[in-house]
Amino acid sequence: MPQGPLYGSDIVAQVPYPKVQKNTCSESQSPLLLEFHTNKTRNWELKDIKNHVIEFSSDQHGSMFIQKELESASREEKQNVFEEILPSKVLQLTQDIFGTYVIQKLFEHGTQIHKTQLVAAIEGHMSALSKQMPGCRVVQKAIEYALPEQQVVIVRELEPHIMECIHDANGHYVIQKIIECVSPDQLGFVDSFKGNAQALATHGYACWVLRCALMHLPEVMTAALIEELQASALLLMQNQFGNYIIQFVIEHAKTQDSATFVNKLHGQLLIMAQHKFASNVCEKALTFAHPETRRQLIDEILSPESEGAVVLSMMKDQYANYVLQKAIRVADADQQKALINQIHPQLFALLQQTGYIKQLVSSEHFILNMEHENPSSNICYLK
Repeated sequence: MPQGPLYGSDIVAQVPYPKVQKNTCSESQSPLLLEFHTNKTRNWELKDIKNHVIEFSSDQHGSMFIQKELESASREEKQNVFEEILPSKVLQLTQDIFGTYVIQKLFEHGTQIHKTQLVAAIEGHMSALSKQMPGCRVVQKAIEYALPEQQVVIVRELEPHIMECIHDANGHYVIQKIIECVSPDQLGFVDSFKGNAQALATHGYACWVLRCALMHLPEVMTAALIEELQASALLLMQNQFGNYIIQFVIEHAKTQDSATFVNKLHGQLLIMAQHKFASNVCEKALTFAHPETRRQLIDEILSPESEGAVVLSMMKDQYANYVLQKAIRVADADQQKALINQIHPQLFALLQQTGYIKQLVSSEHFILNMEHENPSSNICYLK
């Protein structure tokens, strides 16, 4: 999964502010910008940089100054800034590593007339901007602050390029913002997701778009996608990106759909628990399963026919031991007691085998913590 939490609510492209070396070449800077860099005692205001807004916007420190001032600027001060930028310089600043932040701030603090003019200035360039790091941020702001009729114009312009954007490192943020902000009845492009749910779920960028669709769109638009995911659930659980989609569905989908995915683990729990990615799904399933289903899954671990072999395998495995710990934590008291009674006799014997030290020490610490957390429980911790 791409860096950052899968379930994060903020889908705006979060990229650290660019770090650049200070420009030591005074020939490329106006005397005013040079003074701005060197005169730290002057109390600078927006009116002081009149006719130099574009130059300051493209400078790292000048851009930061304008952004800060716009947050508390008067209507007249904002208008003066807009008059220097609109319409001819909007596209230039949108693609500039520092100017882009000024345009974003104008979307946030400008009047609705200003915002409408900003959107109009980048129309016809939405696809190209969406696939640029600076540009995709501005397009997201445009979608967020545009009037509904302008949102529709943006969507229509991007529709021929939807799949290209979905699979792009920057473009996928834009499609997520569209799904989040635009009325679902204007999102006809979602129909193109049908028949491609598995492919979307297993792509590092597209999986974010699929997650966003499942979170924000009505059931009538996502039911077919859920059905496709169900058909390949076990494969997706073992995929580095797909496993997060299955986790999301288990936690957030309606009860019936969530249960369908959890039930896929019946008879497969040990195998999945030992898998790097699927083990995460096992933990999520144990946490959010219906109580009766959870008991059934834990019964697979306690299987009397295995005579403790399942627990032993999980204790020794670098991934399954965490699933075992989760099972102990969420189990009913009787099952919790049975699990720990199976673990203890094997734990201390296996600790002598250095190949399993890392996994087993983790399990030992967990059990000791459980004992500390439940001092008055009736669980029998063997010593």
